[in-house]
Amino acid sequence: MNKTLCLKTQQLHKSYHSKAEKIEVLNGIDFEAYKGETIAVIGASGIGKSTLLNILGTLDQPDSGKVYINGCDVFAISDDERSRFRSQSIGFVFQFHHLLPEFNALENTMMPLLIQGCRKSKAAEKAREILELVRLDHRLDHKVAELSGGEQQRVAVARALIHHPLLLLADEPTGNLDQKSSEHVHALLQELNHHFKMTLIVVTHNMLLANLMDRCVTLKNGQLIENNHKEIHA
Repeated sequence: MNKTLCLKTQQLHKSYHSKAEKIEVLNGIDFEAYKGETIAVIGASGIGKSTLLNILGTLDQPDSGKVYINGCDVFAISDDERSRFRSQSIGFVFQFHHLLPEFNALENTMMPLLIQGCRKSKAAEKAREILELVRLDHRLDHKVAELSGGEQQRVAVARALIHHPLLLLADEPTGNLDQKSSEHVHALLQELNHHFKMTLIVVTHNMLLANLMDRCVTLKNGQLIENNHKEIHA
């Protein structure tokens, strides 16, 4: 494996206040992920896994601590600079695909490039290429309601990868899918990781998916604990 560092955190802290109680969900997290590496983040519901992912993706800010992505201190730059960095370097896949129902698969996949100002013809060309990679080139003109749940999630994956991000963050990507569709998405994420050489970090309760990753870490008591794969088969 290429051991070039993609992501590094230093002493990440994040807490929330509930009535008179302070809840610290991230308590000084130090974490590293390398280019091309796949990592599963597991842990109990409500423990802060999505909060961690949102901070890694710069959608949320920590109370304190540092996040470096490809050497960039992402919370030391301006909001505009961070927004541009995120749109160019980070892809997101969520449990709910967040596709736009009035548009078809091709148009939904094109959207990030159009927002960046890419020519429509060029965006369409790139969208066709990546939809072919996720084996949906026969469904380009189908609107969201005409796609199965698994197909919708594959469009969401294609949209997340349209700009070839160096980091893909997935939050329960198969949480709403049946077992067969989940297995297809699992295989697809692995295939695309190899194709694009991107770093993949997945928050999941699905132990089948977790076991496919290079590493698995558990978020517990505000800390990330490394697991070996024998420990997570149970």
